Amino acid sequence: MACSRSRSARLRKRRYIGTLILFLALVGGWSYLWYYATGKAEVAIDGWRAREAKAGRIYTCGSQSIGGYPFRIEVTCDKAAAVFRSNQPPVEIKTSSILVAAQLYQPTLLISDFYGPLTIADLGHAPNIIVNWKLAQSSVRGTPSAPERISLVFDQPVVERINGNNRQSVLKAQHIEVHGRLAGGSVTNKPIIETVLRLRAAAAPELHPAAAMPIDADITTLLRGLNDFSPKPWSARFRELQAVDGRVDITQARVQQGDTIAVGDGTLSLNTSGRLQGQLRVTVANIEPFLAAVGTPQVVQNSPDMDRLSGALDRLLPGLGNVARQQATSSNLSLGINLLGEQTTLEGKRAVTLPLRFDDGSVFLGPIWIGNTPAMF
Repeated sequence: MACSRSRSARLRKRRYIGTLILFLALVGGWSYLWYYATGKAEVAIDGWRAREAKAGRIYTCGSQSIGGYPFRIEVTCDKAAAVFRSNQPPVEIKTSSILVAAQLYQPTLLISDFYGPLTIADLGHAPNIIVNWKLAQSSVRGTPSAPERISLVFDQPVVERINGNNRQSVLKAQHIEVHGRLAGGSVTNKPIIETVLRLRAAAAPELHPAAAMPIDADITTLLRGLNDFSPKPWSARFRELQAVDGRVDITQARVQQGDTIAVGDGTLSLNTSGRLQGQLRVTVANIEPFLAAVGTPQVVQNSPDMDRLSGALDRLLPGLGNVARQQATSSNLSLGINLLGEQTTLEGKRAVTLPLRFDDGSVFLGPIWIGNTPAMF
């Protein structure tokens, strides 16, 4: 009886020892896997840095540490900085910290959290732009040689220009998202890039007076005509795109500002001067506030065409030209645009469909000039 109990105790002890050895082996194996994956993640991050450096974008850390054991790989970059030497003059960006994380089982998906404030300055000069946010995060899927998808998300971003002791608002929004993915071809052979931009309550008063009022937008585009997606400055990429008659297909766009709603699609390209050419088919509901915001009545009133018309009317009847000029109001211009466009409805509201035309960077909504766009190179 005593012998049987002793044998049973030895068996239990062996089981405990076996379980302990198995547990230690699993821990050791998992630890080895973690350190192996950590090395792979470091290689991937270094690969991204090297890829960006070829395009003149140099990324550095004041100090770098690795953690996240046992299930994540986390790389913390304190006093992060980036120098964009492809810009003229070169630009330096600094932020307090960046945390790059990857799951152990998915090392090619990198999630980054950015901690502000972020400053932008000409290299060697004091900052002239400061950016802050509640949340700033990016995700990159793929390898340095074959990126597949990139996303940027910002909650409550605020961009300010520093002018001496004063700060001027450049951009403020509740939410901004930018997504890009490979929609066709490959990174090395005729890639087609799909981008999605989402804005919520975004205002940019320095861009244009019309952008001072918050805007919501959802815009999807397809970029066609790239030979590859090798690292290079965007100005060089746009030159190559123009040389092969590349284009941007705006497949879906919806923009809302106050009561004005616009949806549209179409195709844009670049001319030899690097300026936008092309046309979108746009449907707009409640267009009057938009015309007033972009200053269209004043533009029409002071245009050479109005001067010639006013002079001709004054010759017929003194003072008639001034009456015509004063009648160039948002409501009257809207009435004229509605007569020229195609009547329809948009989200239950009366609307008009007409072309939004880009001609050497100048933008026309139907017959009305509304602004200019900058050259892309």
